[in-house]
Amino acid sequence: MPLTSFLTQLTEPIVEIFYPRSCLHCGDAVEHSDYQFFCNACSRELFLSNPPGCSTCGYPILGMLVSPRVCPHCAELDPLFEQGKTLFLAKGPARSIIHALKYQSGFYVLEDVKVMIAKVPSYKDYFDGAILVPVPLHPTKERERGFNQSLAIAKSLKNATTAKDLQNLLVRNVYTQTQTRLSRTARHQNVKNAFALASDDVVIPNQTYILIDDVFTTGSTLNSCAAVLLEAGATQIKVATLGHG
Repeated sequence: MPLTSFLTQLTEPIVEIFYPRSCLHCGDAVEHSDYQFFCNACSRELFLSNPPGCSTCGYPILGMLVSPRVCPHCAELDPLFEQGKTLFLAKGPARSIIHALKYQSGFYVLEDVKVMIAKVPSYKDYFDGAILVPVPLHPTKERERGFNQSLAIAKSLKNATTAKDLQNLLVRNVYTQTQTRLSRTARHQNVKNAFALASDDVVIPNQTYILIDDVFTTGSTLNSCAAVLLEAGATQIKVATLGHG
């Protein structure tokens, strides 16, 4: 073991005693928690999306299901992808994860995301053998922000699961306004024809591709990306997000 790693393992517990981490959501000290950045109280408010769930987006559905079911969020969506999964509901403490990733370069929270993935086997197994395709930002927006949070999430998922590969197959060729305050119809129009296949890239017809984004809200962005992959010849397209808005 390298000396620096050994020293870190030796000193980190001592540092934690005198300078405990602050909870990402409430600011209290994080002690004796399963997570590095959530206290016990906030960790109990994390709603992980264990099955059963919506077959389109993964939104958890209470009760037993005898057949695939679509949640109210997806009732008006005509999905071009075959299935979707989400890791948690993006509310309360979990919303702080999305906010940290999207607006604060808070990639450290992905360590806790790995813990959550381990707690939801159906989510972890979902990526087996698939190629992960992050939803791209427009180059202008990526320069302004300095990163693409969907790419960071995809890299974390690649390391935490048995996904086959990560490929930046898509580009965003239209600069669109933020989706946050738009209606469902406006969201669809906003991202229509906004994406294209990256230059010289090809898809393998029988390979499973999973589009990766931070949050599933109406599915418009993911559907627009799926349309590009379909046109390029993909036949097995799924989607996955960290949170569900």
